[in-house]
Amino acid sequence: MTPPQPAPGARPLPSRPPSRAAPKAVGVRIAGTGSALPSRVLTNADLERMMDTSDEWIVQRTGIRTRYIADRAKGESSYSLSATALTLALESAGLEAKDLDLLIVATMTPEMSCPPTACRVLEAIGGPQAGAFDLSGACCGFVFGLNCAHDLIKSGAYRTVGLVGCDTLSKYMDYSDAGRSTAIIFGDGAGAVVLRATDDTDKGIISQAMHADGGGWKHIYVPECDMDFPCGVAPDPGKLCTVQMNGSQVFKFAVGTFPELIQQTLDKAGLTAADVDMFVCHQSNARILQAARERFGLPEEKLYVNIDRYGNTVAASVPLCLDELRRGGRVRDGHKVMFVAFGGGLTWGSSLWQL
Repeated sequence: MTPPQPAPGARPLPSRPPSRAAPKAVGVRIAGTGSALPSRVLTNADLERMMDTSDEWIVQRTGIRTRYIADRAKGESSYSLSATALTLALESAGLEAKDLDLLIVATMTPEMSCPPTACRVLEAIGGPQAGAFDLSGACCGFVFGLNCAHDLIKSGAYRTVGLVGCDTLSKYMDYSDAGRSTAIIFGDGAGAVVLRATDDTDKGIISQAMHADGGGWKHIYVPECDMDFPCGVAPDPGKLCTVQMNGSQVFKFAVGTFPELIQQTLDKAGLTAADVDMFVCHQSNARILQAARERFGLPEEKLYVNIDRYGNTVAASVPLCLDELRRGGRVRDGHKVMFVAFGGGLTWGSSLWQL
């Protein structure tokens, strides 16, 4: 059939742009991991001297015995811990800072509101003028970041992405009787991974999920002014810039959501819990982790726990576990690993990988 011709005096038809080849299919691998902890260890015995509590009470309810606290007089902060963890992750991957195409820092305790902590970390490690931004997802920040970074690499937009999970929640703690329900729980730290494109298309995320219940925000929040307090809660100047948490509601949410999230992720992948080599879960409470283990009939070695040593380190929790597991040879290429987190927002998410 002869294509239509333009009328006399009319503008010629635009030429059809050349067709573009489909982007090459790639897999995504975890090339390296690293972690960093502050120098100060805060034990339950230390807390006994600071508030009305006891080692027995803390361990029974949370499983926590020690946690690390950033010493700002020594320059320890979200920025410095993130830079150290990322440097170690790059070394683990056999790469240099110049190899990064993008850097994401998952944190709810940025160094300051501007600039993004990721930009300062990029400068600290001598990185290139790559993309850099912060991601705020509370305890889910690192898992949400894994899903985002993975898909950016799969799309062909980037080949090497650094992802850090770091929080220094100690700056939002009240280490007195008024704040003991939260101060016993949280610790500071950072964990990092380097993700890279690979020709092995079997590597990467098998299934994932990300959820939020905005109506539950009032169960964990950090008010900075009177208007930040939920409706029905009288503003209290003594509670500004400190974590406010409804512990019973958060525990109920986590106990119910945790197994449902794991099952949803398994169903999406067409797998069973027995098919997964390791569950790397946010370390919020030892009792919650134990309940999930029993729900799926998992042996102890398949669901890692280190909350006794670090407490709840928010976005750093999952990558701290991963770095320990990887360095110990318990997570390696060929394994199926599920990352799971839940926290403020309320948020919950998962990322099931074929390593």
